[in-house]
Amino acid sequence: MNTIFLMNSLWVMLSTILVIFMMGGFILLEAGSTRMKNAGHIAGKTIFTFGLASLAFWAVGFGFIFGDHANFLIGLSHFFYSGYEIEGMNLSTSIFFLFQLAFAGISITIALGGFAERAKLSVYLVFTALFSALVYPVVAHWIWGGGWLAEHGKQDFAGSTVVHLTGAMAAFAATLILKPRIGKYNRDGSTNNIYGHNQVYTALGVLILWIGWFGFNAGSTLSVDKGFFGFVAINTNLAAAAGTVAALIISWLVLGKSDVSTMLNGALAGLVAITASCAFVDTWAAVVIGFIAGILVFYSARFFEKKKIDDPIFALSVHGTAGIWGTLSTGFFATPELATVGKPGLFYGGGFEQLGVQLTGVVVSSVYAFTVSFIILIIIKKGLNGLRVSAEEEAAGLDISEHGSYGYPEVFYKDKVTNIKEKKVSFFSEQKG
Repeated sequence: MNTIFLMNSLWVMLSTILVIFMMGGFILLEAGSTRMKNAGHIAGKTIFTFGLASLAFWAVGFGFIFGDHANFLIGLSHFFYSGYEIEGMNLSTSIFFLFQLAFAGISITIALGGFAERAKLSVYLVFTALFSALVYPVVAHWIWGGGWLAEHGKQDFAGSTVVHLTGAMAAFAATLILKPRIGKYNRDGSTNNIYGHNQVYTALGVLILWIGWFGFNAGSTLSVDKGFFGFVAINTNLAAAAGTVAALIISWLVLGKSDVSTMLNGALAGLVAITASCAFVDTWAAVVIGFIAGILVFYSARFFEKKKIDDPIFALSVHGTAGIWGTLSTGFFATPELATVGKPGLFYGGGFEQLGVQLTGVVVSSVYAFTVSFIILIIIKKGLNGLRVSAEEEAAGLDISEHGSYGYPEVFYKDKVTNIKEKKVSFFSEQKG
C-alpha cells in the first residue's frame, strides 16, 4: 500500500467528516429560518432522515450509481456494500463509499426543505427512502457513474446538478403538492411574512455550511496529488464571498436595507453555483460566478413569493436557481487547461458545444427529479391518507403534534402556566365582583 494511497484516503475521510458535519449547519439554518414551535422537529428529522438515507444508499444507492453492468439508467452491482475494494481506485473504497453517502445525505436534506412546517413525519420517512433509492442515484449515475451524460462530457465537479438541483426539484414537487403554510397568503392575494425565530442560528448554520463546503468541493478531488484541492478551495471561498457581497448590495439597492437573510442566502448561492465549476475555472471566474449567483438568489426568491410558492428555507432559489446557474457557468468559463472533463467554455474558444451539454444536463436532470419525486409524493399521499398534518396540528406546531414535546419547553410550558394563572385571576376577580 503506497503513501499516496494512504494520503488520499486520509484526505477524503477528513472531507467526509466535513460534509457530514454540514448536517449541523442545515439543522441551524432550517430551525432558525422557521418558527420556534417546529424547531425540535426540524432538528430531529434531519438526523433520522440522514440515518435512513444512509441505509438506503448502502443497500442500493451506491450500486445504482457506481455498479458494473450499467445500462442507460443505473449500475447493477455493488449492492449492500460490505467493505470490499474496487479495482483502479487510488484510495480506500470504504472511504469513497462514505464520501458518496454523505453527498446523498445532503441532497435529501435539501429536498426535505420543501416539506418544512407542514408535512407528516411518516411522509419524511417514506419519501427519504424512495428518493435515496430511485431519484438521487439515477441522476448521480448519469453524471458521475459513467452514465450517458458523463459520456457526453457533462461538467459537474462536486454536484451543482447531482446534489443541489436534484434536491431542489424534489423540494419543488413537495412545495406544490403540500401547498403554502396556513397564514402565508391572504385571500386578496397579499403575502404575510412568516419570520424565522432565530437569525443567529441561521447565520451560524451558514458559516458551518461554508466550512463544510471545503470538504464538499475540495474533497471531490479525491486526491492530494499536486495540491490541486487547494486551488478548488480558493475558488469555493471566493465564490461564497462574492455571493455574500452581491446579495447584500442588491438587497440594499432594491429594499433600502441590507437584508440579513438575503445576505446569508447569497453566501449559500455562491457556494452552490461554484460547486459544478470549482475545478474547471480560473479564480476571477469564480468571483463572477458567485457574484451573479448572489444577485440571482435575491430575484429568484422574490419571483417564487409572487407566484405564491411557499418556500420557507429558500431551497428552490439557493439550491435550484443557483444550481442551474452554476451548472451552466462551466459552459462559459471552463478553461482549456482545467477542463479535464468535457471541453472549454464559450469564452475560451470552445463555442456553444459545452454549454449545450450543460443545458441538456440541467433539463433532463430537473425533469427526472421533479417528475419522479412528484409521482412518489402522489403515491404516498394516497397511501398515508394525505401528506400534511391537520390545521390544528400545524397551528400547535410539529414539535408537540408529531413528537409530543417542544424544542423550547421552557418557553411554551411557561406560556401555558401563565395562561392558567391569568384565567384563575380572572375567575376570582369575577367571583369577588
